[in-house]
Amino acid sequence: MKLPGNMNMKTMMKQAEKMKKQMEQIQDDAGNEIVESSSGGGMVKVQAKAKGEILSIHIEDEILNSGDKDMIQDLIQAATNEVLDKGRDKIKEKMGEVASSMGIPPGLL
Repeated sequence: MKLPGNMNMKTMMKQAEKMKKQMEQIQDDAGNEIVESSSGGGMVKVQAKAKGEILSIHIEDEILNSGDKDMIQDLIQAATNEVLDKGRDKIKEKMGEVASSMGIPPGLL
């Protein structure tokens, strides 16, 4: 089957398979990439893998000693949500790079 331009079905299928493999590799690599975030001026720090696995949560003694449970919970939640967003953004960025290299318009994936 001939497609417009110089692209034929076989070439298109090869490109699709290549892109699929690259996307799978990005997902695999993301499991090893570490992202970090903090809240409360660094009083709470969260480290996670870009895939979303939380690796560590560090809370400064000063904030623990305050005894303000609600504030501590809010800071943990804020830092955790931010680190998970950073991980998703990192994966999205890398997938965009692959898509761009394949001639796919930005934001399509």
